[in-house]
Amino acid sequence: LKEIVFVIQSQSNSFHSKRAEDLKKDILKQAADLGKEFPAVLLTHQMDRHEGAWTILPLMKDFSVTYGRNFSWIFFCEEDTRIQVVKLLEILGRFDWSKEWFLGKALYDEESTIIHHYAFAENPTVFKFPDFAAGWALSIPLVNKLAKKLKSEPLKSDFTIDLKHEIALYIWQKGEGPHLTPVPEFCTDDVNSYKADYCATTFSNFLPLCGEPVKKEDVFVAVKTCRKFHGDRIPVVKQTWEREAALIEYYSDYADISIPTVDLGIPNTDRGHCGKTFAILERFLNHTSPRTPWLVIVDDDTLISIFRLRKLLSCYDPNESVFLGERYGYGLGTGGYSYITGGGGMVFSRVAVQKLLASKCRCYSMDAPDDMVLGMCFSGLGIPITHSPLFHQARPMDYPKDYLAHQIPISFHKHWNIDPVKVYFTWLAPNTEESHKGKKVGYNREDL
Repeated sequence: LKEIVFVIQSQSNSFHSKRAEDLKKDILKQAADLGKEFPAVLLTHQMDRHEGAWTILPLMKDFSVTYGRNFSWIFFCEEDTRIQVVKLLEILGRFDWSKEWFLGKALYDEESTIIHHYAFAENPTVFKFPDFAAGWALSIPLVNKLAKKLKSEPLKSDFTIDLKHEIALYIWQKGEGPHLTPVPEFCTDDVNSYKADYCATTFSNFLPLCGEPVKKEDVFVAVKTCRKFHGDRIPVVKQTWEREAALIEYYSDYADISIPTVDLGIPNTDRGHCGKTFAILERFLNHTSPRTPWLVIVDDDTLISIFRLRKLLSCYDPNESVFLGERYGYGLGTGGYSYITGGGGMVFSRVAVQKLLASKCRCYSMDAPDDMVLGMCFSGLGIPITHSPLFHQARPMDYPKDYLAHQIPISFHKHWNIDPVKVYFTWLAPNTEESHKGKKVGYNREDL
């Protein structure tokens, strides 16, 4: 056990850091109960010399220097991964750690997808990447090799969009590096599942709930739209999730009383919507009740469950600066920043909006990408991005089924080649809640 380094992919927000600390305590307690020496247990959010520590690869050099001689494995997991240490030791013991190993629960794309830049378009099922929720492991020789490679060959893309896929691609290096070796005992089944005895890891969380869901009136929803989409996108919102929101406004470049939309006086642009988003932030601060602690900004083609979002928000302190959604990264190898991608929905605490607008950070042009500018501003203010995998920038069909199976999703985005109303009622509507007394209850999710 003392030859394994545990790395918990943690976050600095108080709710998440506590969960990561609890997992660390559990690992150390299991070690003590076994009478073993304590392993090293690291939390990525505490490695903040790297703005991009969450992207893992920038840490390889440090891992190699610190653990490259006297250790065998680095085992990565999420804050909600549950580990049976004895079983994990037994499984890692099956592999010769002096060779290069990349172990995990294998995911694959059933069709090529935009979030993976349409990689392996001819047959996307051939490329396997790890489900982080189940835990994944690298042998030290592979860590040392990656550290060396990163020195001479920095990461190609400026963007980090789907980390698990991008790490697997970097390790695979066009077929020269190791493929992911699937380990059936790395599981994402619920801790209480009948399979749990067989698993070295399980996954404990489908949708966090930390007490009563926040009240409907505590969430203000802003929908970004424009005149050309009033006829096709807004009716979808009205048929699906609008009824879940107590406070909702539609912001457009044209006042249409039938919806109704608010004209913010900002013309629509074909590129980014920075000007419009900052106008929405100003309006939230100055024209809504100061007692409304949460703002959600979505696109007119975002499908979202406000019902589930209210549950999730019960875990966050509205007195903290919270900027929540699906996290992407830009230029993290070279001092860039993380940001919340807009299509999946961006959630702000009022405190975060106040701090942002009190700073002088603003759009460098009206059509700059709003989500990236917000990431840059919050990074400059030292306000961390808070990531939740339950928000999705793409459609359900763009994610592996196995990955979505351990989530109760909060949002999906885009209407391309799908029936968005059907997607909403299959995946997001309140009556499709699968969490029943802590157990998962399946329902028919067609291939959407």
